[in-house]
Amino acid sequence: MEQKQLETRKLILQNLSEKSGMKQIVYDNTFTTFNMIKEVLHEMCNDYNSAFSGIDKRVKLEYHDRGKFEAEIRVAGDILIFSMHSNVFQFDRDHNIWKLSYVKENLNTSYCGTINIYNFLRDSFKYNRLDDLGYLIGRIFINKDYHYFVEGKRQMGFLYNNFGSATIEKNSLINIIQSSILYTLEFDLLVPPYDVVKIVSVNQMNAKIENSKLQTGKRLGFKFNSDDVLE
Repeated sequence: MEQKQLETRKLILQNLSEKSGMKQIVYDNTFTTFNMIKEVLHEMCNDYNSAFSGIDKRVKLEYHDRGKFEAEIRVAGDILIFSMHSNVFQFDRDHNIWKLSYVKENLNTSYCGTINIYNFLRDSFKYNRLDDLGYLIGRIFINKDYHYFVEGKRQMGFLYNNFGSATIEKNSLINIIQSSILYTLEFDLLVPPYDVVKIVSVNQMNAKIENSKLQTGKRLGFKFNSDDVLE
């Protein structure tokens, strides 16, 4: 075998033993965290519903396990879907994470698994409105050391500074989920701008009559990232 081939072989073996092994640890940590989220969601539903005695049952919380990588909690007219991505990511070079000494000292700490939190309208699924919109309201990032941070809107915060010191645990997940629910409850459905809905095709109207499929979203017609009211 030529020298160049030997060197390439060595690099491949090194990557497999170090980088790929590290990514597998990140995946395992993220998957363990996601299963903890499922437990918290289930326990939270039981806890909150026990406090709803005598209250309209339509406002009770409902937990549904959607499979290996997804879980949902239904809160009144909203649904929060927690979705774990099966891959491990590194951040782009403009991300604030690169400013942290924790990451600068060991680049392997920058590889993270991701759990996304989406907000949908409950009626979107109830009436099979496939064109309705959902919003990403938060992302949880977990690395090889079980250190984490959260990106999100408003109550979710931008908790970069905790990365490297905060370890993901049940209590931190309860805080994240409660913040997600509170944000969702305060993130109201607005009437879309008149010019957005003033023209409707025959096909859209027929679809609406059949399945209520005219597109609906909490900020239809607006850019969610530019919603100054909720920053």
